[in-house]
Amino acid sequence: MSDPTHLTTPAAPTTRNPDGSTSLDGRLAPSEDGNYAERTLLAEKGHGKPDAFDVYGDDASAQIKYRTMVWWKAAALMLAETVSLGILSIPSVFQSLGMVAGCILVIGLGAIATATGYLIGLFKLRYPHVHNMADAGMILAGPVGREVLGAAQVIFMVFLCGSHVLTGMIAFDTITAGASCSVLWAGVSAIICFVLTLPRTLNGISYLSVASFISIVSAVMITMIGVGVTGHKGGVTVRADLSFGSAFLAVTDIVFAYAGHVAFFTFITEMERPQDFAKALYFLQAADTTLYLVVGIVVYAYAGSSTVSPALGNTGTVLRKVAYGIALPTIMIAGVINGHVCAKLIYVRIFRREDGITSRHMTTHSWTGWLTWTGISLSIWVLAFVIAEVIPFFNDLLGVISSLFASWFTYGISGIFWFHLTPASERWTTTRQRLKTLFWSAIILMGAFIMVAGLYASINSIVEGYRDGSYSGPFTCANQALTT
Repeated sequence: MSDPTHLTTPAAPTTRNPDGSTSLDGRLAPSEDGNYAERTLLAEKGHGKPDAFDVYGDDASAQIKYRTMVWWKAAALMLAETVSLGILSIPSVFQSLGMVAGCILVIGLGAIATATGYLIGLFKLRYPHVHNMADAGMILAGPVGREVLGAAQVIFMVFLCGSHVLTGMIAFDTITAGASCSVLWAGVSAIICFVLTLPRTLNGISYLSVASFISIVSAVMITMIGVGVTGHKGGVTVRADLSFGSAFLAVTDIVFAYAGHVAFFTFITEMERPQDFAKALYFLQAADTTLYLVVGIVVYAYAGSSTVSPALGNTGTVLRKVAYGIALPTIMIAGVINGHVCAKLIYVRIFRREDGITSRHMTTHSWTGWLTWTGISLSIWVLAFVIAEVIPFFNDLLGVISSLFASWFTYGISGIFWFHLTPASERWTTTRQRLKTLFWSAIILMGAFIMVAGLYASINSIVEGYRDGSYSGPFTCANQALTT
């Protein structure tokens, strides 16, 4: 019996190459044990290197080795990237939607995110040269698809970095009680994240991600203990009077909480065994869904109608400062992971050649390589700083991000991947295949609906916020600390 934690490659038509091997659409073909044969289209042209079409080339002589992560390190990265900010908005989701609806949506959207994440793993095994969403777009729709999905991924991840800078600013203002200009704290957050983004491999950052996970778990534990000691502030209610806009804004927060899929291709690319990705995925989804449920239920049960977002603001003044102090590592490190993946997309785009041969600057400590990497990373964090200052509101920022990008990267695009991987002649052959076809069709429609409805809810909320004067102006020194 095969190990269910290993990804297996879906069947696909194969062609016989001149050297006797088989290939999938001119790319790598799977061997009988599930591993891809070390052959490429370049081998047909006389190039004998087995990894010639791999993003990072042949590791044997490389000064910088990328494919070094075991599955648990990938799981740590995924957990740090996904949980850090997502968990902070979950209690306010329960406050907006009610306990029952909150639990159903966290479990339901988490289960669907598991299925879509698994499909991303299958797509990566089918096309081993895919390093990011831009590469996937090239397969789906040629150069236009590459540019559209590549730009979308970069914009999404820059906004994610901006969200981390914003949260870092709130954390520093809360800890110091607004002792300095909030613009200064946003700058400090961006500088810290920039410095930590400079290592060029994910393997080193994976150790930081363990500290990140410990940090956020400790912070939310302190918050839950704090609200428990304070006692019940309000009753738990079943909500039936919500407007569509406010209700769906809460839904986008849950979508954001599962929005790590955008980086999955890059994580898999730097794993020693991409087939082990499913282990990392299952660990991630079990852990984050459990954490979201526990934190959402406990904080909302005690804080009631006074629940605020980010979640760490639901305790008293002293515990709030302690919680934010302990959460600083996860706020920074999770931002670093997003910044690294964004920078890696641009870096690979610059130094990967059209014929599949990688530039030496990709895997050596050359001046050109390091200056390019540093320049890309600096640009990302400067943009993130600007975003954090121009859009100084937490929940609505998450709503805009989730609606535009997470709706597709986490959900809708996996449905498109499935239709690409499954020939039209096989989609309606059996009851099982018909159910799969209907399911993945629904996932595509779901992504489209979340985008449209979420944008409406988020934009409406932003307009109302500015109309009511509840938002501060851009680049303001006003204290952004949570004081409620």
